[in-house]
Amino acid sequence: MSQLFDAMPDPYEQWFLTPLGAVIKQLELDLIMQLVQPQPGEHILDAGCGSGIFTEPLVTAGAGITGIDVSRPMLEWAEKRLPEQQFLTADMCDLPFADGHFDKTVSVTALEFIEDAQRAMDEMWRVTKPGGLMVVATLNGKSPWAARRRAKAAADKDSLFNHAWFRTPDELASLMSVAGEIHTAIHFEKDADPDGALQVEAQALAKGEDSGAFLIGCWRKP
Repeated sequence: MSQLFDAMPDPYEQWFLTPLGAVIKQLELDLIMQLVQPQPGEHILDAGCGSGIFTEPLVTAGAGITGIDVSRPMLEWAEKRLPEQQFLTADMCDLPFADGHFDKTVSVTALEFIEDAQRAMDEMWRVTKPGGLMVVATLNGKSPWAARRRAKAAADKDSLFNHAWFRTPDELASLMSVAGEIHTAIHFEKDADPDGALQVEAQALAKGEDSGAFLIGCWRKP
């Protein structure tokens, strides 16, 4: 699985520099930060951290980060971005940390590339301290973006999305034995005008729609 992402850092970063990509990044980041609420001195695990693009704001807020990923090239980007933080190659389904090691555990758009989502969620929950938070974001199976990605994968055997599992809000919630918060974002299409995208997003959130491409859940450990 790691080889799927080894060539991804630059294209992944460049997408977020496009006008619509920048809007998407900010909307996703706003939701992540709203739920994680990183505090100075906290020790946070970023599971599947990739190039560190969503890790950096946690560090800026004062948290100390341990980032793990299966892709070494991705981690090299993260290390250059955040040289004072700890990054190591590891599998989300077999985390090399003791129980209750982290104040909070975060994972952003990594779960969709793990078939055994239950094991990954259980592992992240295990290493979260009692009273701590676990925040997990993934690609929403109810979104039109997922339907388009499935179609792309069917037409291209080399597509990354042939290795993806698009889970719905109910499916994500069912992976946990405790109640939590479930939210979605990015309710507009890929070809949307950036200004129009923000209007569509505001309307969808006001209606409580759950079909946004970005699906995120938050749980507090008893």
